[in-house]
Amino acid sequence: MTAAGRLFVSDIDGTLLTPDKQLTPAAIAAVADLRAAGVPFSVVSSRPARGMAKVVQALELKLPYAAFNGGNVVDPVGGVLTAHRLGGETATTTLRLMERAGVKPWVFADDAWLLRDLNGPHVEHERRTVGFDPLMVATFETVIDRIDKIVAPSDDAALLDRVEAELRAAIGASANVERSQSYYIDVTHPLANKGEAVRAIAAHVGADLAQTIVIGDMTNDIAMFRVAGFAIAMGQAPEAVKAEAGAVTAANNNDGFAKAVETLVLPRLATKGENA
Repeated sequence: MTAAGRLFVSDIDGTLLTPDKQLTPAAIAAVADLRAAGVPFSVVSSRPARGMAKVVQALELKLPYAAFNGGNVVDPVGGVLTAHRLGGETATTTLRLMERAGVKPWVFADDAWLLRDLNGPHVEHERRTVGFDPLMVATFETVIDRIDKIVAPSDDAALLDRVEAELRAAIGASANVERSQSYYIDVTHPLANKGEAVRAIAAHVGADLAQTIVIGDMTNDIAMFRVAGFAIAMGQAPEAVKAEAGAVTAANNNDGFAKAVETLVLPRLATKGENA
């Protein structure tokens, strides 16, 4: 039997993975322990689905999972179950604002990562993270009405703070604007947030949100903290994120995910049996 009505959902980068994007033996063992205890487990990420595939395969996940902060809900073999994409006008406004500010945006559309400067900030870092190469384009106009996510990458924190505020003022309720990392602003459809992702996964497996546990480390994880019955923040998370959580585990360089499973998740959700 399964842990009826119960669910555990984890962020990937900064939570399930180490700072150098690795799954530790302890994390892999923790997911196996969840399965053995009958606790349904899934993941949500700002990554595209292609960039989540290796993690999904390594952990032998059987449930739908969410990419693009919830913009796509994907079945275990990679088929898109639901997709929420940016409107063309919103995407155009977003791209113009970023470029005027001196940011070199990325666009994710048509299962591809598109950019206009291969030497821009964090390109190589993102290539290693998602596991595939970007495509150089002269314009984003050819995909403007089917964009899953726009990213503003920069190591200038003050610039990104300013751009984030300007985006919120300019596009308002027509998009979701969040920091997936301190150096990334993600712009997605209003329903492309991790709270809606957790709702969708819970509905698919028949889980009760009140008996759902989530874990994450960044401000884009707060949306799922607010819909779940119990939320866990990683030890290295910003204080604003920790303040939204019911508990704080160790950092992701100290097997915080595995420790959370052992001390916080299994004691609350475990039942005898196997995860379907």
